[in-house]
Amino acid sequence: MTWRKRIFDLFFASLLIVFLGPVLLLLLGWLLLKEGRPLFYVAERMKTPDQSFPLWKLRTMTVVDRDAGVSGGDKGARITRTGAWLRSKRLDEFPQLWNILKGDLSFVGPRPPLRQYVEAHPELYAEVLKSRPGVTGLASITYHRHEAALLARCTSAAETDAVYSRLCVPMKARLDLIYQRHQSMCFDFAIVFQTIGNIFLRRG
Repeated sequence: MTWRKRIFDLFFASLLIVFLGPVLLLLLGWLLLKEGRPLFYVAERMKTPDQSFPLWKLRTMTVVDRDAGVSGGDKGARITRTGAWLRSKRLDEFPQLWNILKGDLSFVGPRPPLRQYVEAHPELYAEVLKSRPGVTGLASITYHRHEAALLARCTSAAETDAVYSRLCVPMKARLDLIYQRHQSMCFDFAIVFQTIGNIFLRRG
């Protein structure tokens, strides 16, 4: 990560926390009334092929004793009504501003993968994770809808894992490596604005 990109992350994360902090407090209060505790979902993600970190999100699913793998149709029934609304606006990712301040994430980069997929595709992620993972990225804005449609058809954890590993991981990696080759502050701004635009289009 360049020093310009890190300054960009620190400046805008701090700015958003100051201005949108009250919104987060309101969301937490609303989530507490609607769903109860816990308010946050904390999961292991990989920053490098051998270094993990705790990724923070607002909780959008019912709590179970054990949870693994990406979300597919097999987990659809666990998404709460409140959680579905938070996901549609990407407000569940608000707490990741803390991950940005800590240096775990950047605003723009490949989405941080689960350990199981890094271990299953070591050569691929050795290249992808040369970039700092991000809250959004090229793969997020161009492939997310297709990925969601693929995984929504899966009816078991095993099927979700197979589809994600066989189809989604290679395609997202290809896009992440395109971003890596062409990364610039202008490209980052374009991805951020496209992400915001997609949220409003989804709402419409």
